[in-house]
Amino acid sequence: MKSLMIQGTSSGSGKTTLVVALCRIFADKGFSVAPFKSQNMSNYAYKTKDFEISRAQAIQAIAARCEITPDLNPILLKPLGNYYSNVYQNGKFFKKMHATEYYQKFALTKGIQVATKSLKFLQKNYDLIILEGAGSPTEINLKKSDIANMKMAEISNSPVLLITDIDRGGSFASIVGTMSLLDKKHQKLIKGFVFNKFRGDIDILKPGFEKIKEITKCSVLGIIPMIDLNLPEEDSLSGKAKNLTWNKKNLDKIENEIDKLSRLVNSNLNIREIERMIS
Repeated sequence: MKSLMIQGTSSGSGKTTLVVALCRIFADKGFSVAPFKSQNMSNYAYKTKDFEISRAQAIQAIAARCEITPDLNPILLKPLGNYYSNVYQNGKFFKKMHATEYYQKFALTKGIQVATKSLKFLQKNYDLIILEGAGSPTEINLKKSDIANMKMAEISNSPVLLITDIDRGGSFASIVGTMSLLDKKHQKLIKGFVFNKFRGDIDILKPGFEKIKEITKCSVLGIIPMIDLNLPEEDSLSGKAKNLTWNKKNLDKIENEIDKLSRLVNSNLNIREIERMIS
């Protein structure tokens, strides 16, 4: 039973796409792989007559070549506005909740129980679980009731890779700031950093890599170049999210994009070190 978790310095840092790539890379290496995100917030779902989960985890499952089930995303929040969301539990509508009720009454009781049960089921049935965090693990206002990041890393006993979007700027500060705001026990779970969406000469980043290793004691394990990727967006953060019809034509397009992405990540990430990390 092995696991690896991808967390980010912010929303939109590249967690979802990195999990997609790693699912395909390790599936191609002969692992039976499943993605997992305990709690996802998105209005874009993968629906069957029996359940619905975030489409991000469905696409990750396609990359992993595993069955798409509610256990991959046991809690889905569909935002309604004014701090309300429809809460889906195990793929079924549970109830409409205000954010205060969700975080104060649900997350650390029923929520963590549901998520843990799904995670344990996947761990029993797959060689490798690749977990995805949500937002940042250091949102101080949400940290106490956060069941998507470090609590899941602890429960799954996962090493964590921290990814940052360098195209936005401020990546070095974001990494050091994230590490400094984590509790000491959670700092120890971070095993390396990944820079996403880089354009230009990698050599100019090397002094920065040395500096963050000096400060954090962790190394950069990869620099993923900017890529024109045509995978469906998870949410509306980028302004590009659209509904998706799950027909053969679109599934073939998704497969092509997964292959393109996994080849790029495989050649720009220290996969051997990641394998050592999870062994």
